Amino acid sequence: MSAQPQEEAETPEPLREIARALDGLRFGAVEITVHNSQIVQIERKEKIRLQAASSRQA
Repeated sequence: MSAQPQEEAETPEPLREIARALDGLRFGAVEITVHNSQIVQIERKEKIRLQAASSRQA
């Protein structure tokens, strides 16, 4: 018997990886590449937003 929660055990691996890529992402993108109807790559691009010094003082 598996030690994984029931919900996670039923989720296909690609969907778990997509959820992991989205976890904690505030600004950015997750790109999923499909080849022959199969997910072959998941790419996470994260952007870090910085405030200009003048806008922080306002």
